[in-house]
Amino acid sequence: MRVILENNVFPLFNPDAQEDVKDPCPVFDGALWHMFGSGGTVTTETWDILHATATSLEGPWQEQDPIKLPITGSGIAAPGVIYADGVFHMFVQTEFMKPHGRVEHAVSNDGFRWVVLNPALVSIPGTDEHGVYDPHPAEIDGQKYIVYSAMPPFERVPQPDVYLARSLSGTWFGPWERIGKILDHNDLPHHNRRDDPDYEWGIEGAQLVQLPNGKILLNATCFLPSGPRGQRQRVFFALADRVEGPYASVGPVLHPEQPGENGHSTVLLHNGELLLIYQSRIEATNHRWRYGIAKCSLEPLAA
Repeated sequence: MRVILENNVFPLFNPDAQEDVKDPCPVFDGALWHMFGSGGTVTTETWDILHATATSLEGPWQEQDPIKLPITGSGIAAPGVIYADGVFHMFVQTEFMKPHGRVEHAVSNDGFRWVVLNPALVSIPGTDEHGVYDPHPAEIDGQKYIVYSAMPPFERVPQPDVYLARSLSGTWFGPWERIGKILDHNDLPHHNRRDDPDYEWGIEGAQLVQLPNGKILLNATCFLPSGPRGQRQRVFFALADRVEGPYASVGPVLHPEQPGENGHSTVLLHNGELLLIYQSRIEATNHRWRYGIAKCSLEPLAA
């Protein structure tokens, strides 16, 4: 199966207030598009919650003040946001390269002013979920889920896989039941091996979308087994008949035209098309992270 992305627009915009923008999550409230993500710099790994608005996905995008939540952590970023019944629900990490993280839950009526509720998930020290990050909400067959990355204890570098939790109340307020791992390093032939001496990173930035044919699309980020560091990160798709898996990868779907890489992205089904809003850094952006948008035919995924 080959997935071809077309009409690729990159960069989607050049930020005024941030060196890098990552982890894009566009959400439509019925009148306005909101782009949530991470804004900051990879130089010091310092991040804020990015917020920009536009009347169309293609822009022009207007940067808003970063969203400041009254929560603690060294990596408060990578928000996964959904808009339902007039309310924005944001699920956001507190840590990224460290253990003992939380998935915090905040709500807003307008996307600008937020109230933080109880955490949706917290890490479980000493287990395969010693650290948790990159949460993204999903609704599959009417059920509410959070897909996220989790890592066991580590010495050299984190090695996260993809995990799933389900709301026991049928609402975005939880409580959340852990279902467990749904995608492992070993499930991806195009991902670096755990025991590779030049291992770079694990599977992250996962998102779940139910396709019109009922199949479940997992959109996430892998790291290729070989190549220079800083050029291995790739968006890939995987498909399953059930949300719990097993997932069969269709491989990386977006290949940079010049040295660089791409990663953490969001898929939207919009006006009968599959849209991929992704992060990438290439020579043309001075290797600074920017957002892009590409379109994909649903036909290969419906086969």
